[in-house]
Amino acid sequence: MKEIIKNIILESQNTELPVIMERNIQILANQNIIISLIGARRSGKTFILYQTIKKLLESGVSNKNILLINFEDERLNIKSENLDFIIQAYQELYPEIKIKDTYLFFDEIQNISGWEKFIRRIFDTKTRNIYLTGSNSKLLSSEIATELRGRTITYTVFPLNFKEFLKFNNTQPLLYPQKNKSKIINLANKYLTEGSFPESLNFDGIIKNKLLQQYFNVMIFRDIVERYHVSNIETLKFFVKKIFANVTKPLSINKIYHELRSLGYSISNKYLYEFLDYCNSVFLIQNINKFNYSEIKQEKSDKKTYVIDNGLIRAIEFSVSQNMGKLFENMVAMEFIKNNKNIFYFKNNFECDFIVEDNHIYLPVQASFTFADNETKNREIRALIEACNYINSNNGTIITFDTEENLVYDGIKVAIVPFYKYFL
Repeated sequence: MKEIIKNIILESQNTELPVIMERNIQILANQNIIISLIGARRSGKTFILYQTIKKLLESGVSNKNILLINFEDERLNIKSENLDFIIQAYQELYPEIKIKDTYLFFDEIQNISGWEKFIRRIFDTKTRNIYLTGSNSKLLSSEIATELRGRTITYTVFPLNFKEFLKFNNTQPLLYPQKNKSKIINLANKYLTEGSFPESLNFDGIIKNKLLQQYFNVMIFRDIVERYHVSNIETLKFFVKKIFANVTKPLSINKIYHELRSLGYSISNKYLYEFLDYCNSVFLIQNINKFNYSEIKQEKSDKKTYVIDNGLIRAIEFSVSQNMGKLFENMVAMEFIKNNKNIFYFKNNFECDFIVEDNHIYLPVQASFTFADNETKNREIRALIEACNYINSNNGTIITFDTEENLVYDGIKVAIVPFYKYFL
């Protein structure tokens, strides 16, 4: 086993780093704390490790001082009790290098059961330069909370946000001159309909669709079925498809349960709640609570569910693929989440898509792809005004694809802002 590990170490050290387009997440080195990156598969965690390694090399660190292990490498058939072979193999390769001066990068470490005790031990006794990635929020967060408490900073990595998407398409986030603005609007439409997994930007049409379907299948079969030992795969797939089909709506587990029963499926709704938890854990979806000043009532409310990427929705669920209203709301929700905003939905007599918390101030926001008619416009404004009155706000925002206008209703200022302008 140690010889295999040595080969993997040397191979990574002697392989030229790929071309790196920097993400907005900047990881600082030499902070005497474990850096953990969690997020969906193919969202860019590994490239942020490469980005960090590149900066270390540019600062004068030798590539011999960098140890990178990808735990999805099929050559590594390693168990937790053998993890120390990694340190032993490295020290046998480089006996002259002090291990405290070594930078350890462990990619997809959640694949090894019991990894957290090993990481804690080497952090306490060997080196403080440790970087981890993983594609399961629940496993990592629970293990970090128990074994690594106080020893780590965790970053969540999503597919590209809109600013990063422009950058990856060689476009400045400037609304002038008009030519650049036109390009931004064109890319906003692509962002809406095709999503923003970094690798998918290199493909179009059928190939991109197949790539995204592959991402989905890996999340379902490897990250959920294998890891959580799900035996009722057919029911799981039905459940996930229902989530996709009902994206942007409050999710009723009981409704799905009764629908399954009517179709002849025999399953407890307890398992459906577990399925929902698994989907969140592997970053397939993101849930938001109904707004309430009582946190207990928030937690007990039906959740609104959003899919992590619009490209996945279009590749998997045909019924939503042409629904621009749903795709637009999903995109806006994920953009808030990618930009670390805490969001809720509001529902009383009417439903307002989002209450956005920004520095302890609550801001009502509607997402409406278009104001094709006065009925749509009045419906969106009516719900927004109700939310403003509920939280005593004099300002509300409606994010559209390309409409811009400023209005006043019942003393409340309503800003209608294009998506690309709001998030730039």
